[in-house]
Amino acid sequence: MDKSNQDVSVWCIVSLASIPLVMTLGNSMLIPVLPILERKVDITSFQSSMIITSYSVAAIFLIPVAGYLSDRFGRKLVILPSLILALIGGLIAGFASWKMADPYTWIIIGRILQGIGAAGAMPIVLPLVGDLYKDDDEKTSSCLGIIETSNTFGKVLSPIIGSAIAAFIWFLPFFAISVFSLVSIALIFFFVKVSKEKDDPVKLKEFVENTLKTFKEHWKWLFTVFILGAFVMLLLFSVLFYLSEILEKKHDIEGIKKGFVLAIPLLLLCIASFITGRKIKGDLPGMKKIMIFSLIGMSASVVFTGFVSKRLILLLIVTSIMGIAIGAILPVLDAVITENIEKQERGTISSFYSSARFIGVAAGPPIMSLVMKDYLNISYIGAGILGLIMLFIVFRFFKAEEIQAKH
Repeated sequence: MDKSNQDVSVWCIVSLASIPLVMTLGNSMLIPVLPILERKVDITSFQSSMIITSYSVAAIFLIPVAGYLSDRFGRKLVILPSLILALIGGLIAGFASWKMADPYTWIIIGRILQGIGAAGAMPIVLPLVGDLYKDDDEKTSSCLGIIETSNTFGKVLSPIIGSAIAAFIWFLPFFAISVFSLVSIALIFFFVKVSKEKDDPVKLKEFVENTLKTFKEHWKWLFTVFILGAFVMLLLFSVLFYLSEILEKKHDIEGIKKGFVLAIPLLLLCIASFITGRKIKGDLPGMKKIMIFSLIGMSASVVFTGFVSKRLILLLIVTSIMGIAIGAILPVLDAVITENIEKQERGTISSFYSSARFIGVAAGPPIMSLVMKDYLNISYIGAGILGLIMLFIVFRFFKAEEIQAKH
């Protein structure tokens, strides 16, 4: 069993990290392209928003199914077909945009296929890392930090790459997603070696009973991690949406230049994720402290976002503090889930966690679009209060001693 730890090569880690990178690019890269797409395909802004939403909604509902399948049939056996679906989805959307006079329906079909691919690939990475490192919490935490950093790095690159590729041909980003998926397929196929030792597949009834038992036994800290995951991604994507709008309307920053400005808080988020992942090393009391300080940082900074929106430097400072806080908490949430759930249920439980995160991703931009005009400062103050409620939940339900005792 210990041999598995030695078999985890650098290329294996790079291969695993390529999945969140590709899937993040697959969604976020299209955001700066949407205004061009509206003009070229002759659609409304609401219709263009469905190109992002269709991807996220498909992922939300299918992620738990993928988690179950990965627990039953194996992680790699679920990841590879999922990446192939993401590749096909990109080709459908790209060819439709290129060859069809009215491509919108086929673009949506392609995006739904990509969402299904994301559901079957991205969440399975977390339990796969746990499988590869077995009971080595320190190495698991470190690798999860790299995975979360890769996810965040995708967010940093997305607006820049999307704008740059679309400058050549407007529908090229769809094909780029397929190319990125193909690279990830090759990396996973050749470099990720899963254990040949397999337990007998658990029957569905027994599997459901075991999963319910896990939720019943660990509901306090699972509830905490799930709701924190949703809140953090809601905050991140609503603020990013607001930043994207405000940089153009109030500061006349557009195109690739806007992408680079957006990348500043995301880069700090990325660095914070990497450092935290390297430092936590399975230390649950330490993880709880990081949660507490991160929530305080998020709550304090988000309140001022609207008030400093007219002063670019102050706006970037406030959002960067928020970025660092979010970057610190994400690998902690990943590690808590991966290190404290038994292998048999790990894929399913981590998939529910990923679904919670996708809910935040899907909800953030539309909520911000509704409140931005008339209730901006009130909404940010409300977000700060919500952060303090999250802090109370951590103090009330996340007990490191109880988790360690039950694990």
